[in-house]
Amino acid sequence: MTAMAGTRAKFDFDPAALPAPGPIDGIRTGIGGWTFAPWRDNFYPAGLVQRRELEYASRQLSAIEINGTYYGAQKPATYAKWRDETPPHFLFSAKAPMRIMQSRVLAKTGAQVEDFLGGIVELGDRLGPVVWQFDRGQRIERGDLTAFLELLPGEVDGRRLRHVLDVRDPAFVDADYIALARRHGMATVFTDSDEHPSFADVTADFVYARLMRSRSGIATGYPLPDLERWAGRARTWARGGEPDDLPRIVPAAEGASNPREVFIYFISAAKERNPAAAMALIAQLAQARDASV
Repeated sequence: MTAMAGTRAKFDFDPAALPAPGPIDGIRTGIGGWTFAPWRDNFYPAGLVQRRELEYASRQLSAIEINGTYYGAQKPATYAKWRDETPPHFLFSAKAPMRIMQSRVLAKTGAQVEDFLGGIVELGDRLGPVVWQFDRGQRIERGDLTAFLELLPGEVDGRRLRHVLDVRDPAFVDADYIALARRHGMATVFTDSDEHPSFADVTADFVYARLMRSRSGIATGYPLPDLERWAGRARTWARGGEPDDLPRIVPAAEGASNPREVFIYFISAAKERNPAAAMALIAQLAQARDASV
């Protein structure tokens, strides 16, 4: 970097040339979005232009959850641009648009679902799970939801799709909901939060966790012992097991299943600390991997 007196330092090397962490033992760790002003003081290098923030973030983390698609789907060309700005082995998760999720009759949204998924597959091999979020207070009719899940394809244009259900109505989250998700092979969100339903029942061949307890007074968002515990839980999930210290709705199946891909995002709470929390967890995972070699 170079600087002139009285001016902001200039970021003078190519963020696309930075090495990328990639998944560690099948575990991907990231944050929600990549545009947040406070990150320009504690995550992005001084002088990095905003249009290159995705290039930089995708070389510090192994996944990013796109929140902006909830408020409006992007043009396919935008998804293609994001794809091309990120390194191989990086993945995006993406929230489905609010206009679909808040429809009065979910079973009638087939054309909108097709339009959204037909555009977002432009992310190509950077496309990870698609998140279908039902907000707290939203009335969900079980038969309508069942019909809606039938609309969600397993692939589009030859690209495999994985789906995540994020139901935030505590009254709806029960054993029948777990059975419905398992029947369709869709993941449910483990939310480390008092605000949303928090349960760790595994319902698919991958795990999706959103950690929401970052603290502004801790440089890494979470204390080191907590990060060590999350690294251990992530490795248990990835090996096909289930952590025994997280809340559940139904009893866990006995024995381990096949290895799984795991997505862990640091979301919300003290958002300014989430990149540091994600990178600290990546460091914990790498340390555990290297120790086992």
